[in-house]
Amino acid sequence: MFGSRDVGIDLGTANTLVYVKGKGIVLNQPSVIAVDTFARRILAVGTEAKKMIGKTPKHIKVVRPLEDGVISNFEMTGEMLRVFIRKALEKGSRFSRIRVVIGVPSGVTEVEKRAVEEVVREMGAKEVYILDEPMAAAIGCGLPIDGPTGCMVVDIGGGTSDIAIIALEGIVTSTSLRHAGDKLNDAIISYMRKNFELFIGEKMAEELKIEIGCAYLDSADKDAKMTEWAASGRDIVSGLPRTYMVTSRDIFDALAESIDVIVDGIKLTLENAPPAIAADIVKSGIVLTGGGALIQGLDRLISEKTGLNVIVAENALEAVAEGTGTSLANIDKLERYASYTKK
Repeated sequence: MFGSRDVGIDLGTANTLVYVKGKGIVLNQPSVIAVDTFARRILAVGTEAKKMIGKTPKHIKVVRPLEDGVISNFEMTGEMLRVFIRKALEKGSRFSRIRVVIGVPSGVTEVEKRAVEEVVREMGAKEVYILDEPMAAAIGCGLPIDGPTGCMVVDIGGGTSDIAIIALEGIVTSTSLRHAGDKLNDAIISYMRKNFELFIGEKMAEELKIEIGCAYLDSADKDAKMTEWAASGRDIVSGLPRTYMVTSRDIFDALAESIDVIVDGIKLTLENAPPAIAADIVKSGIVLTGGGALIQGLDRLISEKTGLNVIVAENALEAVAEGTGTSLANIDKLERYASYTKK
């Protein structure tokens, strides 16, 4: 049994992370669940379920219960969370005595927030806090959110890109785009189909994005030999399996339009900031978090487009989860940061 029973959850479109006080992040699994529709039972959750995507017979359904950063399938989200939380907590721990902070995209409606909260409340949690993901990310990477000096965080997840300027314990201005990692994967799939006549799956697209994804090319990069990667899929013309060598320049071209949407969202947020806060951001710069922050050259591109200093957080992948968990260290502040309910 652990003492204070505080749990932080980054309920992401692509991955769910669970933070337990005193232990840190104890679970990081894909937000995927596989169900046998004939036998009406859960077959796998997380990593094992993700391995089944695109490979299942008709009676097995693989579900991603969150789309674009919000819950699209409440029943499956609840089942997935139950499994994850049981894995994260020690045997004998009772969920009914636990305080929970859940990170959600800043653009979700109050109705959507209540829906997320209800999934956890149904499991018996004593206290539930709903924390905007950019706020959680800022806390998780140690930004000074309590003072009058503004700071800016861009959290690029699987379903949403959440952009926020924060000062005095609150979000001054923000933009939430339902355009992030999943849309980048879709762009790669579309590019491969159009330019190589090759139909690839979501898993292959994600692999290309991670391994050779590129958001910035300077004049030296354009002349240099590009990194190559083998992309496998089904040839659209022959219908047979094929493998083509794809370069980082190809993926740069595939991602360019989608990344421009994110950059435009950053510019919009800056344009909406009060002048005094904008002056702060000139000095403090922009911090990138989330899986999308790791795309090669994205920080350089944003810096070039905005004229600001841009850095990628050292804990980019875990920032939101760590923020939800560590925020419980000061309940008084958390109640000002977050939406809060108590049984």
